[in-house]
Amino acid sequence: MSSVMIIKNGRIVTAVDDYTADILIENERIKCIGENLEHGLDHEVIDATGMLVFPGGIDCHTHLENTFGDSTTADDFLSGTKAAAFGGTTTILDFAFQGKDVGVLQSIEDALKRAENKASVDYGFHMITRQINEQSLAEMKMAINDEGISSFKLFMAYPGKMMVDDADIFQALKLVGNCGGMISLHAENGIVIEQLIREALAQGHTSPRYHSLTRPSLLEGEATHRGICLAELAEAPVYFVHLSAMEALKQVVEARDRGIPVFAETCPHYLFFDESVYQGDSFEVAKYVMSPPLRSKEAQKDLWRALKFDDLQVVATDHCPYCMKEGHLGKINQKPLGKNDFSKIPNGAPGLQDRMTVVFDGGVKKGKLSINRFVELMSTNPAKIFGLFPRKGTIAVGSDADILIFDPNEKHILSSKNNYSNCDYSLFEGREVTGRVKKVILRGKKIVDNQEWLGNSRYGNFQKRGEFCGF
Repeated sequence: MSSVMIIKNGRIVTAVDDYTADILIENERIKCIGENLEHGLDHEVIDATGMLVFPGGIDCHTHLENTFGDSTTADDFLSGTKAAAFGGTTTILDFAFQGKDVGVLQSIEDALKRAENKASVDYGFHMITRQINEQSLAEMKMAINDEGISSFKLFMAYPGKMMVDDADIFQALKLVGNCGGMISLHAENGIVIEQLIREALAQGHTSPRYHSLTRPSLLEGEATHRGICLAELAEAPVYFVHLSAMEALKQVVEARDRGIPVFAETCPHYLFFDESVYQGDSFEVAKYVMSPPLRSKEAQKDLWRALKFDDLQVVATDHCPYCMKEGHLGKINQKPLGKNDFSKIPNGAPGLQDRMTVVFDGGVKKGKLSINRFVELMSTNPAKIFGLFPRKGTIAVGSDADILIFDPNEKHILSSKNNYSNCDYSLFEGREVTGRVKKVILRGKKIVDNQEWLGNSRYGNFQKRGEFCGF
């Protein structure tokens, strides 16, 4: 392949711009943007007439080869990053886990090995920190300053497994905020949820729908309020993952109105599905066992409104895939692990490949989001919040040439059969959508050309990230 590429006549859309021009790419970066750019015989030319030209998508919440308890997610970096690429996502942020009695820096090293020579798109890691003490706080500072890992996820749920207490959250917020990083919180009141689970099981309620009934929206709202109070006290920014409930959204809106640097994401499944899927005792309901669970139709409308008006800043997938069939592709301890006890069903669902398409179709095409806001939610804001901007998240001279060429009018039907994830189902099975990924370019290299795969598992680079870009 030529080291020089030119994309001609595309409608370039960023978070702030919308115009038709050519893009000249050289040495992995955007060298020039202009009208009627000349090109030599050795330049690879892509005619993007009639196409939208977006910055490559950034999914800042994925779980590839992550182990929770006895279950490991179905996708590793080989399958997961290929699915990301075909979905127009050129950078993901996954998770390094701090194991029991394992240091922060060692956990980062282990995560880097997990992705080595397996990533077809660029990637970084958040650090899931489970032990907050003098040593771990010192290593968190080193991770920000030396390792390029500037964000840390803490759980307010799953006591005895992942949860840390409020004092630990407060300490982490102070340290990471002072170092220019970001704390992300999984906000649910884990202590009360565990009690509700015990009560449900004691009454003989074992089917998957009780997952939803034991994780009420009120407890997401309470934990979100508590997390905001801790961040305000620590004078640090805070980011809430997978926000689903009106009660939680209300807390975020009120805090932002008071000028507190609070940010939050929601996920496609909360935008397109609601609690009506939890009807009946069929095990098929396990497809929708994720935490937090799906909420009401009214909550769904509020989430769309919040995305439009910047009360929510990001749409990420929380791609956490477990198979519905035990043993699919050799995967064990998948959803059927909880066949007789809903509390043992691995929490999570797939979504990495479908994110850009379903949000474009359901948001832009349906008039709920402007096209610039779409780019902001899917690419620019994640880059700014997590220290990748302006290298990623925009189309500008000097930025990485991560580019998605997208047909806004092509209709097609989504199916797990056309998905590169190892997961054996798609939440969006059979859904007709308008808008299709046509070509994907990662740092100047074309990795997807219509349905043809041109990428390879050694081209994705680990991205050292800088400070949170306040905005």
